[in-house]
Amino acid sequence: QVQMVESGGGFVQAGESLTLSCTTSGLEFENYAMTWFRRRPEKEREGVSCIGRNSVSLYYAPVVKGRFTVSRDNAKGTVSLQMDSLKPEDTAMYYCAAATTFSCPSTWSATTSYPYWGQGTQVTVSS
Repeated sequence: QVQMVESGGGFVQAGESLTLSCTTSGLEFENYAMTWFRRRPEKEREGVSCIGRNSVSLYYAPVVKGRFTVSRDNAKGTVSLQMDSLKPEDTAMYYCAAATTFSCPSTWSATTSYPYWGQGTQVTVSS
């Protein structure tokens, strides 16, 4: 049974940093591209960042590029999202998701590309 658990969310002030982690079990982690999504209040779920199995395939949403950094540890089965210079508009529930491809899917920001999801961790950024 695949399990994916996000952690690291919290309440911070604008300009501060947070690091989210996603711990997985029940899948051959190194064979899956991993993506962070978020759902902001009253918005659709959107792709934030994707990382392929060898960390060569990397994608970021334009609104987070330069502020967020995704990384993975295949030995531990974890994927992380370092979020710097946080803004109030980054307030959202953040989810990790696994795609059954080695590299990020061409449609990496589409939720339909991911069969496995975590339950999410809340990030709130105050101005």
